[in-house]
Amino acid sequence: MHTLDLLAIGEPLMEFSEVKGPDGPHFLPGVGGDTSNAAIAAARQGARTGVFTALGEDGFALRILGLWDAEGIDHSAVARRADAPTGLYFISHGADGHRFDYVRAGSAASRIGPADLPAGLVASARVLHVSGISQAISASACDAVFAALAQARQAGTVVSYDTNLRLRLWPLERARAVIHAALAMSDISLPGLDDARQLTGLQSPEAICSHYLGLGCRIVALTLGKDGTMVAVPGDTRLVPARPVEAIDATGAGDTFDGAFLAQWLVCDDPFAAAAYANAAAALSTLGYGAVTPIPRRAAVEAFLAG
Repeated sequence: MHTLDLLAIGEPLMEFSEVKGPDGPHFLPGVGGDTSNAAIAAARQGARTGVFTALGEDGFALRILGLWDAEGIDHSAVARRADAPTGLYFISHGADGHRFDYVRAGSAASRIGPADLPAGLVASARVLHVSGISQAISASACDAVFAALAQARQAGTVVSYDTNLRLRLWPLERARAVIHAALAMSDISLPGLDDARQLTGLQSPEAICSHYLGLGCRIVALTLGKDGTMVAVPGDTRLVPARPVEAIDATGAGDTFDGAFLAQWLVCDDPFAAAAYANAAAALSTLGYGAVTPIPRRAAVEAFLAG
């Protein structure tokens, strides 16, 4: 019996996001981390969500746990480590968009290995959601994700994978090999266009979608920014238009798309409709600063779609 709709595995991070104030820019504290953001986005659409990771025994961990409690996210499987810190990052803004600076080397989450996965946890979820970052933070974390994917396949849990390429964490050739091996064990591929072009060497969205279907994924939702999302299943590929807004900060838009897409797909079993819903949720998430605070709830997304 599934007790969770979605289980996310990855690294949550303490976030400090630059905002402009009357006395100049300053940094607002918050919580980030791609799979945690996606779990929160799914929870705000009504999905039963849980997370698996490790946190330090520090104040940053308490803030993250408090947020998960407030969002109704099950963190009972999360490990705590006294010998490693919780990771953190800073978001700053410039003419070229937002910049991320991380302090995460040796973090508690990066020390997770396959033996740390609780028995039955993956099987308890309808969908397992992981990302390239989940595997890039360390070799042991990479192996833990592969172990979770194998458990998912054995249990019949759907696997969702966001490529989320971060070349400051690992070289492109290794990222390509690991990510594509993981996608060959996944059901739903959620790449962004820029990442996919680097990983596949292909340029056109249609060719990229075909490539990921060829790896064995049965749904590909390729996000194209302001151009929307190309959704592909065997025998059918469609462009789902974006919902334009006056964006302020796109920090968590991709993660919001992931969580909203998966939550809606679990409701309607239609990837094209789920992408239309997720495009709207992602658009709304760009109307405020930081990764989590602007993530909309279902009522706001439905009102935006109806407007």
